[in-house]
Amino acid sequence: MFTDIEHSRRLLEALGTDGYAHVHDLHQGLVRDAIAAASGREIQTEGDSFFAVFPSATGAVAAAVVVQRAMAAADWGPAESVKVRIGIHTGEGRLSTDGEYLGMDVHRAARIGAAGHGGQVLLSATTLALVEQALPERVTTRDLGDHRLKDIPKPERIAQLIIEGLPERFPILASVEATPNDLPAQLSSFLGREQELAALVRLIGHSRLLTLTGPGGTGKTRLALEAGARAMVSFPGGVFFVALAPIADPRLVSTTIAHALGLPDEGGRSPVARVLDHLRDRKTLLILDNFEQLTEAAPVVTELLAGAPGLSVLATSRGALHLYGEQEYPVPPMSVPDPDDLLGADGLDRFEAVRLFVDRASAVRPGFTLDAENAAAVAAICARLDGLPLAIELAAARIRLLTPQAILVRLEKRLDLLGSGARDLPDRQRTLRGAIAWSHDLLDAPERGLFACLAVFVGGAGLDAIESVCTDSGGADTLESMASLAGKGLIRQADGVAGEARFEMLQTIRDFAAEQLAAATEGEATARARGQKHRDLYLALAEQAAENLMRPGRRLWLDRLEEEHDNLRAALALSIQCAEPDPALRLCVALWRFWQMRGYLWRRCAIRRTGSFASGRGE
Repeated sequence: MFTDIEHSRRLLEALGTDGYAHVHDLHQGLVRDAIAAASGREIQTEGDSFFAVFPSATGAVAAAVVVQRAMAAADWGPAESVKVRIGIHTGEGRLSTDGEYLGMDVHRAARIGAAGHGGQVLLSATTLALVEQALPERVTTRDLGDHRLKDIPKPERIAQLIIEGLPERFPILASVEATPNDLPAQLSSFLGREQELAALVRLIGHSRLLTLTGPGGTGKTRLALEAGARAMVSFPGGVFFVALAPIADPRLVSTTIAHALGLPDEGGRSPVARVLDHLRDRKTLLILDNFEQLTEAAPVVTELLAGAPGLSVLATSRGALHLYGEQEYPVPPMSVPDPDDLLGADGLDRFEAVRLFVDRASAVRPGFTLDAENAAAVAAICARLDGLPLAIELAAARIRLLTPQAILVRLEKRLDLLGSGARDLPDRQRTLRGAIAWSHDLLDAPERGLFACLAVFVGGAGLDAIESVCTDSGGADTLESMASLAGKGLIRQADGVAGEARFEMLQTIRDFAAEQLAAATEGEATARARGQKHRDLYLALAEQAAENLMRPGRRLWLDRLEEEHDNLRAALALSIQCAEPDPALRLCVALWRFWQMRGYLWRRCAIRRTGSFASGRGE
């Protein structure tokens, strides 16, 4: 059982040292009496908190009930009322030589207590199962559902004691889910990086601008998301993810941030002003992902940090933003074994890169394990790929067809070839490019054509759109080819707004695909033709949606335009770059109401005689 006084610091400031001493002593006496009456043992007392253990779950619950009733009945003098929150969990703990209990169950009990509010008693599902048939008189329970707690990997089922005569309604629990956030759900497990995560969570607490740097494929985005989730309890105003990879215009950064925060359009007010109004009195964390192509917008970050004292920014970029107060954190590769040190399968499991390879390989070939036969090859693969997560995942995707030994042979050939060229690239970037190129080399000609064509899509696309733009890319069956690309780790499948399949590329892989499109025979003409087909497709979608935005069912059309907004922006950008005002104006006419409804419409666009656009603030 863990207990502590809610807002004890405020009480100390309000009552002064002498006044708070009375509260402190009375509180300790009440809690100690309750623990002793239930045959409990006080393990540790620190300030206003208690850690106690009991021989039975029923004894712990009985003590909690006595504490809350005694606290409610006590005379606290000028303080009027003092409230204690209590968390109880039943499990195993190891008793150390100095008399302290250690173990994950102790940690879990502490987190359950920390999620509650003054006057509240929270129970784990384990404790509830043991006591629900033997509760004290005039005490019942209420199921509060599943909650993610700080540093606890899986959600916890939590119940609340309802003590007759005492308050039973409290604010939502201070769990991870209670914090507003839009962190995208991850479809694969997060492995390793515990030291890095611990360091990042500390840095997030001390530096308001933290930038994770490193080449593509080092896992910056995934690391930032996990760090944001773990630091969430420190940001009651919310943790928000802002994907910047799909945009190329620095002027859109503030608009994208405002949209991620769900802020409505307010006429001619700039996005920065709206964001500052929203964040000024909130303690919030923004994760700005893939900032490298938008460095001209870095002053926006400075403006937001200056105007919102509670704001912190966690950015990912291939290089530092070079802003005052920035803390740079170069993301290291995963730990890898020395391939010359012949460790057994058990010894290799301590290396993060090996665990990642095994996890991703077992996802495509259930039953795959590290054993005496493949251990040396897996170690060599991870070392050869420098511990780069994306490169390792691409190699592991081949386990469906090849053994680790065969993967190693083919991989070494590709990287050896790469080593003779691209000397201007950093070693890790050459390694990553080699891993992507190796997966690309395993495609047949039609699949390569489709892969290159996919570079024209920004933010992913559905199968119908891909077939419309890329059907003549090689003559292959598009669905089968997409399945092949997914199986090789070059694309990822997600669910669209209407439940249909949607396919996406990581930015690093999309960059490689764009190079392949440009390098194709008559590359510039091919890329231009693909871009125009893409533009025409999304122009048709925009105009079809425009006809339905004032009719029943417009929510679905708004969501479809939202989903395809990055593609629509790309179509508009292509029209401007090619000096084609007609499709550009048609796109603006078709999209203006969507931009208005979803808070994007804050700029006024005017077309010059040359066909290019000038942007400025307007109504």
